[in-house]
Amino acid sequence: MRNKRLLYWWCHLGGWFLYGLTMVFFAFVFDSKINSIFYPKLLVIILSGLFYTHMLRILIKSLGLLPPTLYKKWWLFTVVLFGIVVLFNLTNSALAEWMHLYNPRTKVSVEKRFLVNLVSDSPLILVWTSIYYLWHYIELGTKNEIQKVKLESLVKELELNTIKSHINPHFIFNALNSIRALVDENPERARTAITELSNILRSSMQSEKMTTVPFERELNIVKDYLALEYIRFEDRLMVEYDIDEDTLDQPIPPMMLQTLVENAIKHGISKQKDGGKIKIISDFRNDHHELIVQNTGTLNRADSSEGFGISSTRNRLKLLFGAKAQFSIVDKGNQMVEATIIMPVQEVRASA
Repeated sequence: MRNKRLLYWWCHLGGWFLYGLTMVFFAFVFDSKINSIFYPKLLVIILSGLFYTHMLRILIKSLGLLPPTLYKKWWLFTVVLFGIVVLFNLTNSALAEWMHLYNPRTKVSVEKRFLVNLVSDSPLILVWTSIYYLWHYIELGTKNEIQKVKLESLVKELELNTIKSHINPHFIFNALNSIRALVDENPERARTAITELSNILRSSMQSEKMTTVPFERELNIVKDYLALEYIRFEDRLMVEYDIDEDTLDQPIPPMMLQTLVENAIKHGISKQKDGGKIKIISDFRNDHHELIVQNTGTLNRADSSEGFGISSTRNRLKLLFGAKAQFSIVDKGNQMVEATIIMPVQEVRASA
């Protein structure tokens, strides 16, 4: 606030000082003789201009005549502006009369001098007012743009948190069902599975605080999840990994790979009598991080267009990376479906 007030005074004083220099310049250029009353009269105009334009600013602020409320009080603004213009010219005329700032040989009445000043000097107040309001309209537009950006950022954050809140319960219920099927048959494996689930949940809860996580961390969650799902599918589930180690540090949205793998099991492996294979590929291609999940099965158009996992993946990529990221899921033929995520490569800072 202090800096803003200081800026106003610099502009206010500088503007009227510039007006004075301009008048002196034109006087030297177009008038070969500057008489003795030129400088005192110019000083009177500048000083009264400084005073009355500052008074106009005070009235504008105190009466709430700044945009955007200005259009509701245009009549009040007109009255205030007209009053300041009249007082400005009355003051100039009165001081000129009192200080004898006129040519005695061409002296006219005070009333006539006031009318002349009203025509010649009033534009100064109007120009000052125009600049003052132009500044505030620009400032208002800038504030609206900043608020818009902040609002969009808040909406993105809320949408991301909403998406995450839908993903996590879905993952937990699937994992618990896998463990429940093992409790009576193999208690030892069940205890190990509970440990794996606790590791996954711990990592998942930490992910809620982050927009992105390292790919390696997300991959470890998926490996634990697949280990739990293997309990249910046994030999019907085969898993392959083709991971470029250089991609392990790349940031990706938390639980996104998990969602695609869940989707592959739910709509692919679980519907195959003999089970099938899931293959996870991560590599750099064309200056992008390409993440691929392949699974045995056929693409169900209803699932791909309406399933929450697919729609959430598209939404999260759009929110985080905009047009720089892409997602597709296609039927490759030969009983193979492929989901592909393409994200911009992020610069990863080495830890000390």
